[in-house]
Amino acid sequence: MKILMLGAGGVGGYFGAWLHEIGGDVTFLVRPKRAEILSQQGLIVETPSQTIRIQPQLVTKDKLQHRYDLVMLSPKAYDLEDALETVREVPGNPLYLPLLNGFDHLKRMDDEFGRERVMGGVAHIAAELTDKGIVRQLNALHRITFGIRHACQEPLAAKLAKLTDQAAFDNVYSEDIEQSLWDKWTFLATLAAMNTLMRANVGMIESTEFGGQAMQRMFEECCSIAEKSGFTISEKVRAQSLEILRKENSDFTASMLRDLESGYRTEHEHIIGSLLRRGKQAKLDCPSLQLAYTQMMIRELKKS
Repeated sequence: MKILMLGAGGVGGYFGAWLHEIGGDVTFLVRPKRAEILSQQGLIVETPSQTIRIQPQLVTKDKLQHRYDLVMLSPKAYDLEDALETVREVPGNPLYLPLLNGFDHLKRMDDEFGRERVMGGVAHIAAELTDKGIVRQLNALHRITFGIRHACQEPLAAKLAKLTDQAAFDNVYSEDIEQSLWDKWTFLATLAAMNTLMRANVGMIESTEFGGQAMQRMFEECCSIAEKSGFTISEKVRAQSLEILRKENSDFTASMLRDLESGYRTEHEHIIGSLLRRGKQAKLDCPSLQLAYTQMMIRELKKS
């Protein structure tokens, strides 16, 4: 199975490097400048416990010739169109595995490639690309969840499951990948909304008199939207999510807060705004989510 990984940043670089380490046939599709850096220093991944360096197979868009079975992509949601333009002409009629947050990207990719060629997936990781081009994992969480959205995808998905079973990261072959996407979306929207609204991590929010209740209220709003959209969040998943969202002394934050504090563009439209609009369509009252989204929109207005 030949895999083409779009990019070698925090997500693609991390998971692609570990797949390469176990003998996976992975090629990284990168821009010329990134290709030059990787050719010189290799792809370096720093984790809390070790550092690995691989010499990756690289290709730039203008040199795409080989056929691939699977294209994995994990751009920020606002960069999806650029990503699709880059991988649109990949030889081999491959399947596509997007590792994006939210849900709207699936319809866009279905329109582009057809549902039968678009799997579902989500990455659970906090990682960044440093100024020196090194992929740095920020905590111990590193998991890919993926699954099929059309029966014809099963043979390749089974091969991917067999490969990822050998990798150093965790993997889940979901029987209902769209439910899995909603499970993460409700969690992430809650986390990102509260982190950015309070400009604080989970532990700081929980340490205040009403912070934990505010976090729980935000989560319930997100879960209500999921249920009205046809994806009920199970009691087990709710408990697992709240265990993280309300953990005392936790320094856990969504990358949206880190992007916000660094002055970078954020995914608030795709993670918070899109969810809120679904709530509006369902005639749900979501005051906490509205407040979080509004303060992000005001930031955008001030920037412009």
